[in-house]
Amino acid sequence: MSNRKKRIYTSEVRQTQAVQTKTRILVAAGKLFQSEGFECVTIEKLAHAAEVSPPTIYSLFQSKRGVLRALIDEALPSDQYEALVAEAHQEKSVKKRLLIAAKISRHLYDAERKQMNIFKSAAILAPEFKELEQERERRRYQRLERTIQMMATENSLIKGLNLSKIRDVLWAFTGRDLYRMLVIEQGWTSDEYEEWLAQLLVKTLIGIKQTKS
Repeated sequence: MSNRKKRIYTSEVRQTQAVQTKTRILVAAGKLFQSEGFECVTIEKLAHAAEVSPPTIYSLFQSKRGVLRALIDEALPSDQYEALVAEAHQEKSVKKRLLIAAKISRHLYDAERKQMNIFKSAAILAPEFKELEQERERRRYQRLERTIQMMATENSLIKGLNLSKIRDVLWAFTGRDLYRMLVIEQGWTSDEYEEWLAQLLVKTLIGIKQTKS
């Protein structure tokens, strides 16, 4: 085996090991954060549970907040999320794009559901986590800019709201708070939430009533 092939093989092995280590840490973190609360888990306790050293966690995530960020960000696999976003961007109809927006919210928050109790308690008990929540919402708001610009080209958005206001409405309605209140606290099914959100978005942003398919 040539030196070049050896280097490639070694690199692939290391990458695989790094992915496995990261996964093991995130699994351990999810269990600890849920059972003990975010604020009570230390890096040392997490390292012990994941059978790694504390420096390994710092190297991969920088901080406990970084672990939690990764845990929530990876709730819905990136390939699934990107596929849904690509579907929305390729759709020409504003109405159908709004239906996909409701589908994205449903799948995203369904995937995050196990972490939402952690998210809620940490936001209350850990000030630094409130910053993480705000960071995630800013990122979600920024991602909507392209969606709104594409929707504007069809010229079928409801009159009386400028693009900035429409972006605000879409951001607010597709936020996790509505999902939490309706699905988690009031017991709606995910199907009911997605259908209701789709109707709300279509009626509010393009002014027509969505009918069941």
